[in-house]
Amino acid sequence: MSSQKAPQIILTHSACNRIRALLAKEPADSFFRIAVEGGGCSGFQYQFAISDQPASGDVLIHEPGVRVVIDETSMAFLTGSELDFVDDLMGQSFRVNNPNAKSSCGCGTSFSL
Repeated sequence: MSSQKAPQIILTHSACNRIRALLAKEPADSFFRIAVEGGGCSGFQYQFAISDQPASGDVLIHEPGVRVVIDETSMAFLTGSELDFVDDLMGQSFRVNNPNAKSSCGCGTSFSL
């Protein structure tokens, strides 16, 4: 696992707060995992999960009380992105503002390049 010196993905204050709250309910060595997988209505989709083990090659993003891991393949799709957590009339969700995406679906969970 490599720790990044300059963030390749930015975590907003709101995203950090939500991840902290999620990790507080998990074992102390847990990570918040962000991944990109094939599928979704636009071709690729974002996946968010709690992980207890980083994998070889994972990139670690560390903020106070927040440990996020992203696999190298997903990082290629996410470089330059911003992870936000929104709570609005449409509900609560993580949103990725991805400058690499050419288009995305209406719900914001899938994208195409």
